[in-house]
Amino acid sequence: MDTHQGAAIDHLRETLVNRRDIHRGRLLHVVVDQVRLDGGRMATRDVVLHPGAVAVVARDTSDRVVLVRQWRQAAGRTLWELPAGTRDVEGEDPVATARRELREETGVTAAAWRELGGGFLAPGYSSEYMLFYEAAELTEGEPETGEDERIEVARFTLAEVQALWRTGELDVKTVSGLALAGWCLTADE
Repeated sequence: MDTHQGAAIDHLRETLVNRRDIHRGRLLHVVVDQVRLDGGRMATRDVVLHPGAVAVVARDTSDRVVLVRQWRQAAGRTLWELPAGTRDVEGEDPVATARRELREETGVTAAAWRELGGGFLAPGYSSEYMLFYEAAELTEGEPETGEDERIEVARFTLAEVQALWRTGELDVKTVSGLALAGWCLTADE
């Protein structure tokens, strides 16, 4: 038996008793869940329901990765990130979302795609699950950003990405995606 997901963890399981809608936005749906814990105690959980997302590690023939920089209101600053986006088209295949987001944000298309894996980004409060893809055999094009998007696009070597990480200019989603693609970043000089 797999003790990580089997009966051995039933004492950790929380049972949903009631869900109350707090906010439905363009992207996020916020709810307050009332749950029953093992032994009958009740608890409250604030949850952000999210349709899922993708991120793309696009590398060119010079082994440079394509990153985008944009203002992030929640962080109060700009960050360099992997091209990424929400699976906002219901039923859309995740690799199709990845292809769309890479093209829209950077203008780049890719002939070769490989799934790298995925995971929950902040499971303490969000259901967002992100799948990571590697894209290669890149072709340049024009970005198709939305009216409310201001994005800069650049390509970076591993050493340059390492410097961005040390200065706090990357988000953790980007570090995770790069690690899955074999680029492990460290805090060391």
